[in-house]
Amino acid sequence: MEGLLQLNTFSPHRLLQPLLFHQKTLPMVKIPTGFSTIRRNCGNMERNDTVDFRNVDSIHEQESEMDWELEFLGELDPLGFQAPKKRKKREQSSRLLEDTDGMDWCVKARKMALKSIEARGLTRTVEDLIAVKKKKNKKKLGKKYKISRKSKVLEEDDADSNEDIELKGVNPLADADHLRRTVGMVAGGMFEEKKGKTMEAFVQRLSQFSGPSDRRKEINLNKAIVEAQTAEEVLEVAAETIMAVGKGLSPSPLSPLNIATALHRIAKNMEKVSMMTSRRLAFARQKEMSMLVGIAMTALPECSAQGISNISWALSKIGGELLYLSEMDRVAEVALTKVEQFNSQNVANVAGAFASMWHSAPDLFSELSERASNIVHTFQEQELAQVLWAFAALHEPAGPLLESLDNVFNDENQFKCILDRETFNYNEERVVENDGDLAMEESSGSPDLNFNRDQLGNIAWSYAVLGQMDRVFFSHVWKTLSHFEEQRISEQYREDIMFASQVHLVNHCLKLEYPHLGLSLRSDLEEKISEAGKTKRFNQKMTSSFQKEVARLLVSTGLDWVREYAIDGYTLDAVLVDQKVALEIDGPTHFSRNSGVPLGHTMLKRRYITAAGWKLASVSHQEWEERQGEFEQLDYLREILKDHIA
Repeated sequence: MEGLLQLNTFSPHRLLQPLLFHQKTLPMVKIPTGFSTIRRNCGNMERNDTVDFRNVDSIHEQESEMDWELEFLGELDPLGFQAPKKRKKREQSSRLLEDTDGMDWCVKARKMALKSIEARGLTRTVEDLIAVKKKKNKKKLGKKYKISRKSKVLEEDDADSNEDIELKGVNPLADADHLRRTVGMVAGGMFEEKKGKTMEAFVQRLSQFSGPSDRRKEINLNKAIVEAQTAEEVLEVAAETIMAVGKGLSPSPLSPLNIATALHRIAKNMEKVSMMTSRRLAFARQKEMSMLVGIAMTALPECSAQGISNISWALSKIGGELLYLSEMDRVAEVALTKVEQFNSQNVANVAGAFASMWHSAPDLFSELSERASNIVHTFQEQELAQVLWAFAALHEPAGPLLESLDNVFNDENQFKCILDRETFNYNEERVVENDGDLAMEESSGSPDLNFNRDQLGNIAWSYAVLGQMDRVFFSHVWKTLSHFEEQRISEQYREDIMFASQVHLVNHCLKLEYPHLGLSLRSDLEEKISEAGKTKRFNQKMTSSFQKEVARLLVSTGLDWVREYAIDGYTLDAVLVDQKVALEIDGPTHFSRNSGVPLGHTMLKRRYITAAGWKLASVSHQEWEERQGEFEQLDYLREILKDHIA
């Protein structure tokens, strides 16, 4: 090891300088590798010694970690590793700087900067920026000094493991981001300010819906949107136009009409292929879709009544009750200012959109009720059923609308029913096609109403929820519904079961709350409806984890609770039969998503159970989650039950 010991006595400065030896005067040294012997030329080595490559590599790594600081302070030539010819050229080009290299003030400044860098934790980042990576010379071995394949594999494995050790615990990207933020701060926020101005200009171009316009461009864009066959194609057309406007296309063809059309067509194409909810939510979370919805919210004040109707309908179909919370608040705010321009379809679509999303808007619905009462004679049958269902679903008062219906449709002969299933399907298809079309003819409206079976069921259920079954309009609807004893109700169709469940529930409400009206169904028809409504094919009871958790703690009360207790058309979550106490465990689906107010079906169930003579207590999901731990939750249960349990 004499040669290696002598090599280690060199100073770091001498180590970095190239060692020049004459090829002919150097002895040959054999290095055992475990598999074969390698002959190399090495200065000052006279014996065959075993050299550990890992020790040598670790020495070089330790020395290289200190090199960048010496180079930064000017005490080490960063080009010392280069060949003499290349180094000479660089030295000649920098002769003008020779006088400044040794200036004390420059060295002091660099030392101060070095201390600042170390204090800020940017040592590794600056090292990567300043230190010049030294290339290792790979000497070509002749045929006499070939290494076996096995030894090559071992050397490659060692090199990989060394690289892994060096990178472990280091995140170069994070350091670069930190340095980039630091540079932005040093520059007085110039880069962030420029980025903000660029974004502001981009948004401003997309938000310019007034001023000069190119009618031909707008027509071409509308045509491309309408001709797109899928939701993905519509979004692609809209996204390309948005990017073109952002890059300077002027005037923008993104008119409020085209924005509303794009959203409407996306939703309509989703409905056409019955896209699953999970796929719709994934589609809605795309960057391009979010940008389109954001532009639509900006364009809302410039939209027509039909545009607002289309946008609200589209958002309800795309996001359902899970998305677009703030967007629907924005729609409600703008729609309030244009309610007087709404026609019957606009009223039905906007109300239906909010109801299907469980989104309360009391002020808007108050104005919609007034507007609907003024144009009630123009409503189509489907529009009338939808708007009444929307008010009932959100449990919003609809006094002016109900009063107008009693006044306009006060003759029983104005009500007709459609028994033929083919005609029923045709009407449903026609309504879906009209839902949100941009060019809609104003319906003249006839005082006669031709309802199908499901429309009558929805209207009857709506009046039951609102507690308005003593109205003239409801009386005519219910009598018309009673003529369906000739209509076959099959347990094989979901529509039949839903219709039977609604009628069964309304009939029980009539017998319990309004027996004096004498409107309950005949016994034979009631039995037919009851049997269909009790089928478990489409009425399977699902127990949530929240219900299971509450039921588990109910055991700790020491009372004899009975779970899943049936009363007429309802199933109670837990009851004390002997004390006639009912406990309802109400999850998120029982409340409005933005206000927390109980929805219509929840209010109807509570009213019916109370009218049936039961003492009702309700466990709210939101209040339950606010309790920390089982002890607080058990105390909460005892608190809400203390007034009902003897």
